Amino acid sequence: MMYDSKITSMHLDVLKEIGNIGAAHAATALSTLLNKKIDMKVPKVEMVSFDDMMDLAGGPESVVAGIYLRIEGDVTGSMFFVLPVEQANRFIRRLVQDETFDFQTGEVSEIGASAMQELGNILSGSYLSALSDFTRLKIYPTVPALSVDMVGAIISFGLVELSHISDYVIVIDTAIIEEDVPNEESVKGHFFLLPDPESFDAIFKALGVN
Repeated sequence: MMYDSKITSMHLDVLKEIGNIGAAHAATALSTLLNKKIDMKVPKVEMVSFDDMMDLAGGPESVVAGIYLRIEGDVTGSMFFVLPVEQANRFIRRLVQDETFDFQTGEVSEIGASAMQELGNILSGSYLSALSDFTRLKIYPTVPALSVDMVGAIISFGLVELSHISDYVIVIDTAIIEEDVPNEESVKGHFFLLPDPESFDAIFKALGVN
């Protein structure tokens, strides 16, 4: 059965609430990491088609910085966090205090790559921790993998299993607002949440909204 037909606005509202709680936790962790005030918001959670997902990330041929991890435990699935490579460059330059850092040079410094993975670890870990608290399910992220490539190349392999049962994915918009940084330079990325087929019902059953 195609599970997207069973998802209602109430399901998405619950996921947005969980996203906001996770964002608050992530903001605290990032504030400590950067030693400055960080605010995070989840402006929107929605279900979109695979094609629309690619468009949200700038189109299948746009080069992005992507963090990929598996979800393990009582539920399983895949999670991606993608943001335009220029936004990733600006954020990591501030984080490692290296104005020459550039994901597109082909020789990314180890400290810069580690900083990007840590960003993905904090964001995904905070969201999954909030989801675990709400559902009381054991949910663990694997160590995140970093890739700088075209959107289509990064995400397509994560769609193989999901495409058998659905044409849609859950998108969690995320905005990171740094103190003293112009709004246009804020990090605005997307989480793509792809629960494995057998896990989707378990999540909403645990939330009491099945």
